[in-house]
Amino acid sequence: MAHDSGQLTPASLPVPVAPPTGLRALVVEDEVALATVVGTYLERAGFEVALVHDGLDSVARARQVDPDVVVLDLGLPRLDGIEVCRQLRTFSDAYVVMLTARADEIDTLVGLSVGADDYMTKPFSPRELIARIQAMLRRPRPSTGGGNAHSADLSPRRTFGPLTIDPAGREVWVDGSSVSLTRTEFDILAALSEYPNVVFTRTRLIAAVWGPSWVGDEHLVDVHIGHLRRKLGDDATRGIFVRTVRGVGYRMGAGR
Repeated sequence: MAHDSGQLTPASLPVPVAPPTGLRALVVEDEVALATVVGTYLERAGFEVALVHDGLDSVARARQVDPDVVVLDLGLPRLDGIEVCRQLRTFSDAYVVMLTARADEIDTLVGLSVGADDYMTKPFSPRELIARIQAMLRRPRPSTGGGNAHSADLSPRRTFGPLTIDPAGREVWVDGSSVSLTRTEFDILAALSEYPNVVFTRTRLIAAVWGPSWVGDEHLVDVHIGHLRRKLGDDATRGIFVRTVRGVGYRMGAGR
């Protein structure tokens, strides 16, 4: 491994130990040494960590652990990361960071299409991984139904033709039918709909959704926009709900 992941042992990692956060992380990686290093960084960042080295076992462990974040390798034995992510999305809304040893864009696109929130290509810096995870976890969590009238008043529903967005409850409907979005897809839609007359550049959307400290390929935005449009029954040509402003970025459509 290059970067600091390959030259440090878990016992010698120069990372300050943070107090427990109450957050749980599941690391699914068949390279035992790498999984151990990533797990140690997460533990020192205050996470309760579970390690799994097999794709098939990881799904059952995720049900037991109920993680807030999953660090998921693409190339796993018995069940690859794509299928693991697909199965996770049937019962978990954990943030998923996909790891891949291949920089091939197709792998990235396929991984994100099943609900991964971010990706990193090996070799990578564990410090950068932790920074990305912490930035994601600073984003709003889905409502658990314990909200009150005041929070609903502060975040009224937004309507764009047949599209209705409930920021407080983090729910979306099209023509009265509920639309299931990943956290990242919802956060992008919420950012765009909060300022419907503003054109968001990729950089601005990255700052709004992933955080200003996020470092990576900004075309990640385009991938999530594509999935969001597909789920809303929209496309780039029509731009009913999400319009492309050529050469600039994206903005909300009027819904018709």
